[in-house]
Amino acid sequence: MRGVCVLGATGSVGRSTLEVIASNADHFNVVALSARCDVDGMRELIACHRPRYVVMVESQAAAALRQQISGFDCEVLDGAEALAAIAAHPDVDTVMAAIVGAAGLPATFAAAQAGKRILLATKEALVSAGNLLMHVVRDHGAEILPVDSEHNAIFQCLPTNYICGSAPAGVRRMILTASGGPFRDWSWQQMQAATPAQAIAHPNWEMGRKISVDSASMMNKGLELIEAAYLYGMGPEQLDVVVHRQSIIHSLVEFVDGSLLAQLGSADMKIPIAHALMHPQRGESGAARLDLVALGRLDFCAPDEQRFPALRLAREALQAGNAMPAVFNAANEVAVAAFLEEKIAFTDIAALTEDVMLQAAAWELQPEDLDAAIAIDRRARAQAMDWEPKHG
Repeated sequence: MRGVCVLGATGSVGRSTLEVIASNADHFNVVALSARCDVDGMRELIACHRPRYVVMVESQAAAALRQQISGFDCEVLDGAEALAAIAAHPDVDTVMAAIVGAAGLPATFAAAQAGKRILLATKEALVSAGNLLMHVVRDHGAEILPVDSEHNAIFQCLPTNYICGSAPAGVRRMILTASGGPFRDWSWQQMQAATPAQAIAHPNWEMGRKISVDSASMMNKGLELIEAAYLYGMGPEQLDVVVHRQSIIHSLVEFVDGSLLAQLGSADMKIPIAHALMHPQRGESGAARLDLVALGRLDFCAPDEQRFPALRLAREALQAGNAMPAVFNAANEVAVAAFLEEKIAFTDIAALTEDVMLQAAAWELQPEDLDAAIAIDRRARAQAMDWEPKHG
């Protein structure tokens, strides 16, 4: 029995994780869950999964939850320190890191320092502090298993004894697939007028609002390029993106002998979650089986970096190194929030991100610890908050 802590339990990945755990109940024990403020959602999860500890990041939410679960043997904590504490708890073996954005950084680092197996479902931990996190993982005997469908697909194509953080032998190139999102056939002019409702209407996946907007802008794929560089020790020139509308091939690995291995599966996050939870064994995911005959065809095309400049910006951030990927991520988070609040246009997301990166080029961007990385993240966010569109 592995003790599991799910950070971001009320989100889509967190809920899917708990569904997979329920399907493999003989292997896992839910020790701790966390959420920011979703009291109703957490109350349902407590009733179903009976964790010993729950952390609500917002203290008012924690107080409200305590009043509603008096009949359960569950301790409700609050705040960022409690979040880090459950991630490092001695009864926890496996931590699902599924908190969206940079907010999950301290807890992810706490899990790494405690030598946990970390199922990484959030890109931001590596994008904001990739070098630092991988050093902590190596120094403390922790383990990272990728849960993002693309990075998990790559991991499944590598030898079973591969450990994240080093360049795998014999690999020439890694290819991330992208659905293209809801705007893949839209013109730039159409995207300028896109609404939040249109942006979150993903054609293939059910995801949260923020990640759905990232998919629509292809910022999601830019973040994944940076994440892949840290996870797999690959240079920018060894990482490519191809648009694959059906989201059936989740990524590919090209080897030096010309072989190209791909991982295929239904567009269901329970598949990579089950793989990471059960690794190196396999377990039930509950996902629908893939019918290739019914599918009939798989299509591919190159991404259009004129309409989707996020990929170019991600490569520039990766080339610049140091903390520029953290600036890229922080600026994008602020931009997405502003777009969802209808304060900026959809096409302003990339414009805002690029402007903040240009200004950050003059900063000191060599963080030596997590506090320094968080400080750069906050500085980039402050810069992004002051941004104003150049059009009318």
